[in-house]
Amino acid sequence: MATSGKVIRCRAAVAWAAGKSLSVEEIEVAPPKAREVRVKMVATGICHTDEHVLEGNFPDVDFPVILGHEGAGIVESIGEGVTSVKPGDKVILFPLPQCGECSFCLNPDSNYCLKSHLTEPQNLMPDKTTRFTCKGKQIQHFLWNSTFAEYTVVPEYTLAKIDAAAPLDKVCVFACGFSTGYGAAVNTAKVKLGSTCAVFGLGGVGLSVVMGCKAAGASRIIAIDINKDKFAKAKEMGATECINPQDFKKPIQQVLTEMTGHGVDYSFEAIGTADTLIAALASCNMNTGVCVMVGVLPAGSTVPIDPFLLLSGRTCKGTLAGGWKMRDSIPKLVASYLEKKFNSDLLITHTLPFILILTSRRDAQQLSEVHLCQLVDTASSTICNSSLPFLPLQHSHRDALLKDAIRAAHSPAHALLCGPSPPALPFMECEDRSTRNLSAVLLLPALLCPSSPEKTVI
Repeated sequence: MATSGKVIRCRAAVAWAAGKSLSVEEIEVAPPKAREVRVKMVATGICHTDEHVLEGNFPDVDFPVILGHEGAGIVESIGEGVTSVKPGDKVILFPLPQCGECSFCLNPDSNYCLKSHLTEPQNLMPDKTTRFTCKGKQIQHFLWNSTFAEYTVVPEYTLAKIDAAAPLDKVCVFACGFSTGYGAAVNTAKVKLGSTCAVFGLGGVGLSVVMGCKAAGASRIIAIDINKDKFAKAKEMGATECINPQDFKKPIQQVLTEMTGHGVDYSFEAIGTADTLIAALASCNMNTGVCVMVGVLPAGSTVPIDPFLLLSGRTCKGTLAGGWKMRDSIPKLVASYLEKKFNSDLLITHTLPFILILTSRRDAQQLSEVHLCQLVDTASSTICNSSLPFLPLQHSHRDALLKDAIRAAHSPAHALLCGPSPPALPFMECEDRSTRNLSAVLLLPALLCPSSPEKTVI
């Protein structure tokens, strides 16, 4: 390609410090060095782990940093010694490396790799330098992925070539969310035919667990969440029953024990809190039950467990990337997807252009009902923007002036695309004319802060 061997200038969402919003900046991306690959990102998922970093609750991450670790794209150029991919190949990037050389990679029972962030922080490339700069400053990598950029550079062992027929906007979530949940059931727990399962938390990962339990042949899959609006989707994925802990006056583990007689065979915690992990463990069969920790608790968390929960024979175990050896398994998962052995498309509720990357923690909370959300490069994709759910009328978002979404003015072209009722985009706050004009180009309504001289909704 014409850009091979040259520095590429492109956009990226930079996290300058913990506790601050992401900022879309122009960055410089250096060419790949030996055994490295530069990838043009086409689609990336948004994972709650990225939110943990923004909150300062993820270990060993340095700022400023480019986040994102659920990405799919096209190889732009390769460094010396790269043999598994070539320019033009479709690839998926993943946060758990598979170097193929360490003792863990060589162990057929392990999916860990000593190049993982847990043992070797991935803030810099293996040669201890960065490929990103912005405004004259070095920008750190995240999990050797950094998919919140239009171009990124990664070690060869953190990506895998996939079938050219694979839709990148659909399979990008195989890098983390889907593979973690689905694999927790089929690989980590090894759910048996006819067994009973309980899944705590029905976000994208939890619903992927439900799909994995169904694929493994579980006869009873009990889905647990405090949001009843998620139950229809859970049943579509394979849940046989859905319950809300708030509907009961007794602990949810007691409810599950009474429902199943002696507790479930397998339980999965896909939320990331100590209380739900304890409840998931206690809901298992006291002797043979297996509890799998799927959700990520904030760094430094402790879980006070009654030792008698384990003394009777229960097992509590964690899962990392769903137990998959990623370089080996990702192409196989994509092949299974293309063969329609599962329908992970059901997990994706929204597709957004990259420029609308979430810019604050409150913005992320506005998407709390989303199962999996993607950002796509609209310049290289034919994807049509999907409508977001309406916010309550007259809802106030930070300092923004938000009018009734149905009355918000919008262009005729947008009406043709999305119908007469445009979606409200709470994260598109306009404080200057350039941002306002950008929203008009994108054919999307925007919000104007009261402090802005443009105090109207466009």
